[in-house]
Amino acid sequence: MTPTNQRILHIAIPSIVSNITVPLLGLVDVTIVGHLGSAAYIGAIAVGGMLFSMIYWIFGFLRMGTGGLTAQAYGRHDLHEATRILQRALAVSTLLALALVMLQYPICKIAFLLIDASPEVQELAARYFYICIWGAPATLGLYGFTGWFIGMQNSRFPMFVAIAQNIVNIAASVCFVFAFGMKVEGVALGTLLAQYAGLLMAALLWLRFYRPLRKHIGRKGLFEKSAMMRFFQINRDIFLRTLCLVAVTVFFTSTGAAYGDVTLAVNTLLMQLFTLFSYIMDGFAYAGEALTGKNIGAGNRPELKRTVRLLFGWGLALSLAFTLLYGIGGKGFLGLLTNNESVIHASGEYFYWVLMIPLAGFSAFLLDGICIGATATRLMLRAMFAASGSFFIIYYAFHSLLGNHALWMAFIVYLALRGILQALSGRHLFM
Repeated sequence: MTPTNQRILHIAIPSIVSNITVPLLGLVDVTIVGHLGSAAYIGAIAVGGMLFSMIYWIFGFLRMGTGGLTAQAYGRHDLHEATRILQRALAVSTLLALALVMLQYPICKIAFLLIDASPEVQELAARYFYICIWGAPATLGLYGFTGWFIGMQNSRFPMFVAIAQNIVNIAASVCFVFAFGMKVEGVALGTLLAQYAGLLMAALLWLRFYRPLRKHIGRKGLFEKSAMMRFFQINRDIFLRTLCLVAVTVFFTSTGAAYGDVTLAVNTLLMQLFTLFSYIMDGFAYAGEALTGKNIGAGNRPELKRTVRLLFGWGLALSLAFTLLYGIGGKGFLGLLTNNESVIHASGEYFYWVLMIPLAGFSAFLLDGICIGATATRLMLRAMFAASGSFFIIYYAFHSLLGNHALWMAFIVYLALRGILQALSGRHLFM
């Protein structure tokens, strides 16, 4: 195996493990309350978890923007600037987290105006929300650390942190719920404790293994105007790109619900296959982000081209493997998720759309990571904006004829167009 391939896998594999552990936090919470005897507890955790997922998803720019800038500083061997990037990310994440905590009451009220849930579920979900919201400083701060570690070509530390968070969450939630009888509040406190445990572990890892960088900590030049303008410009582009992504995702779910419960269930189950594929491809996107930024910072264009070429080789091979895997065993996997015969039968009508996802979408994932590493965030935003617009245009043009098939067709085109537009616009940067 070539050294470049080794570097790709060195970053991608721990990142994939980290990605897979993320949904376990929510799964553990649902499993625990699922043994409390009331469906309302499950509904409350589902609603509360969804709300936090949406909030924190929007602030994902803190991780991505920090990763790209750090990788370029690492490539230039500018450890002083790399340290200041982490300081800026932590400062901004703290301010944003404090804003979320201060605005928790209006956020919760507005959210429950938009979410259709029973009064009992709303009350329990509100209890969960008002405890977990105090974890915002830990979660957003950890975004900064995670992006910085990846930019420094170290995806093992985020993996260690993610695993530790799951262990703390399981132990604390089980203790609070079953030993102290705290029910939803116990699950929320377990999640809160896990979030701060993750932040503490990230900080301790930094202090222990990046000890020489302590001398670069300081306020001098920290908020230098041009550096801050670049930091906010990059993060603004990623933020707006994320809003487009959220709009497509929310529309896909809500529109699927309008076609009835069975169609909603089918769409939800089939999207789990997309989610599984995304966990794998995101790992290689992180590798693209870290290595692209490093090579651009070092001015090593031949290695940059080699890295991009090999990343696309991995992406194509994995997309073909997933297409084959879904074609052979995808329907069997759906049978593990549900025993509802009507849903399984109805999924067959739409399953061929799922088979198109890997080949249509792999380049979008890879080029997102490459563009973040190159800090070509404006290019990424333009491609996302055009692809999102095409999603809505295609759906409304064909929904009267094709119904739910129009939704899937629009989604496939949206995925493919993201990759195509980024490749065409950015080929001069990394090809």
